[in-house]
Amino acid sequence: MNVYMEEMNPQKITLRDGFWCNRNQLLSEVIIPYQWDTLNNRTEGVPLSHAVDNFRIAAKEMDGTPGGTIFQDSDVAKWIEAAAYSLMHHPNSELESSIDELVRLIGESQHSNGYVNTFYTAKGIEQRWTDLEMGHELYCAGHLIEASVAYYQATGKRKLMDIMVLYANLIAEEFGPEEGKLHSYDGHPEIELALYRLAEATEDSRYMDLADYFMNIRGSIKRDATGASDKEERKPRSRWLTPDYFLEQKPIREMTEVTGHSVRAMYLYAGVADQYRRTGDQTLWDTLLSLWDSLEQRSVYITGGIGSQSHGERFTIDYDLPPDRGYTETCASIGLIFWAWRMSLIDPDNRYADMIEKQMYNGALSGISLDGKAYFYVNPLEIKPKVAAFRQDMEHVLTHRAGWFDCACCPTNIARLFGSIGKYIYSSTDTSIYIHQFISSETEIVLGDELVSLRQETKYPWHEEILISCTMEHQKHFGLMLRKPRWCDAWTLEINGMPCTSYCLEKGYIHIDRMWNDGDTVQLKLEMTVKLIQADSRAQDYCGKVALMRGPLVYCLEEFDNGPQLQELIINSESNFELEEEILQSIPSIHILLDGYRETVRTDSLYEHMKKNERIKVRLKAIPYYQWGNRAKDQEMRVWNRFI
Repeated sequence: MNVYMEEMNPQKITLRDGFWCNRNQLLSEVIIPYQWDTLNNRTEGVPLSHAVDNFRIAAKEMDGTPGGTIFQDSDVAKWIEAAAYSLMHHPNSELESSIDELVRLIGESQHSNGYVNTFYTAKGIEQRWTDLEMGHELYCAGHLIEASVAYYQATGKRKLMDIMVLYANLIAEEFGPEEGKLHSYDGHPEIELALYRLAEATEDSRYMDLADYFMNIRGSIKRDATGASDKEERKPRSRWLTPDYFLEQKPIREMTEVTGHSVRAMYLYAGVADQYRRTGDQTLWDTLLSLWDSLEQRSVYITGGIGSQSHGERFTIDYDLPPDRGYTETCASIGLIFWAWRMSLIDPDNRYADMIEKQMYNGALSGISLDGKAYFYVNPLEIKPKVAAFRQDMEHVLTHRAGWFDCACCPTNIARLFGSIGKYIYSSTDTSIYIHQFISSETEIVLGDELVSLRQETKYPWHEEILISCTMEHQKHFGLMLRKPRWCDAWTLEINGMPCTSYCLEKGYIHIDRMWNDGDTVQLKLEMTVKLIQADSRAQDYCGKVALMRGPLVYCLEEFDNGPQLQELIINSESNFELEEEILQSIPSIHILLDGYRETVRTDSLYEHMKKNERIKVRLKAIPYYQWGNRAKDQEMRVWNRFI
């Protein structure tokens, strides 16, 4: 049933003019320098990071005690990974020197046994592994390992990877099923993803075995009512921080519904997919399918956001998706991309690539401003600034993007997503090439004994046309698989300028199987109509409301265009939708103009007997959700609106 897919190194994919090329240019020119300054406490008006100074302190090159969160090392790691991806296509000797100096500091901070962690270096490494639920040691180790592999791929420099190999060896010595070792795992999954990646980079299967161990033991250790295990001592937990929060309520193979901390969950499920690809264990695949259905059918926002409660940053119950109080953390959306991508590599079904697309253009993308210098940790679908600023149960909701956070996991995470976006475009088998995302790009793929070069040209997601050109030395028979997004109801397909009907649909992919020649072209046109989307009525917050979508983009109404009190607006479902092309902060955009009404009810007292209220016709303007909050601060915004 499942197909082994080759994942492509981002270094093998070149982005061309277009949506994501522009953002990768922004990554190189603005985001990475801004984040480097911030990690070094050089950005004014934002919380101090301490992240780089912590390594200076651990290396005994600076006095003081570590600052920031217990997992501050991970910010440095994710920045290195993002910078490594940037170097693959934007060589920068100054940036590379900065990374090399940082690698030197990490090496100087490493203990003789291989241990690397600035917080526990200060606390005393004899305290290591004493708080595996919340200490994030293996989580930080995982991010450093992933950074080391990316930097090695980008530059061929092994120093950081050698440092992390020593650390991974220490972890393998101290954790495992053998007597005398620690029989436990980290409260925040991440080390598993990193170990699978390190095993591939080093061709050392020991790291895969260790990752498998961490996966298999999860949920088999019974913690007491306080959450304590072995030498861990925990304070009593609230009802929302029970074992399911840590994804340890049961062994992985018995899980059927998404639960717990949303980022932890996504990283764990991505790890389960990695383990399945390694082992082929059918029970793992059955688990993955159950978990995916649980998320996709009952627990995800229309934008792709996940995690509907701030306390515990977690999932709650099915269909509980409040638009104004939801957590919808940027990191959770990015984690869902990691999981969905691995599912695509196992089973090429468009529902996985569709989810990646949903995050790329909505749930994750809203987490960063158009200028690359401000961020959302939480991505609400509805905002009323005065309410959010006052209510305790909405204190997690910012009404405008911030330059940084005390807990700054999201900014560096979205940076590494931008840098690695190319890896999600293509994959291949021995006989087929899959195009999962429509992004202007070029790549080369080896099929058997033939090198096939592909070039995509498109103005997606704004425009409907995608032109694909093939270059090869000899004729080659293979299947070209083009994703047909589920939002698309009609499309046309041409090969070399002539209509093509010789294709079939396989799990949402348009399968063209033929003998290909040098210079062949494929033109795919995906009809992008404006759609009104309704939700299952069990999602109580959306009854009697609709959301706007065009292509992969979710749209919203913002106060900047439509005035305040957006709750008074009503969409005319029979509206004549018009598209308005604009340039927003040097970035092309398409806005939607539509008919609607404003129904204003003003009463002498707060409540009055119902009467027929006057509705005034208005022309509404909707913008892509990810763009909200870029033109003015503290603006009202709504994705879901009443309609008639």
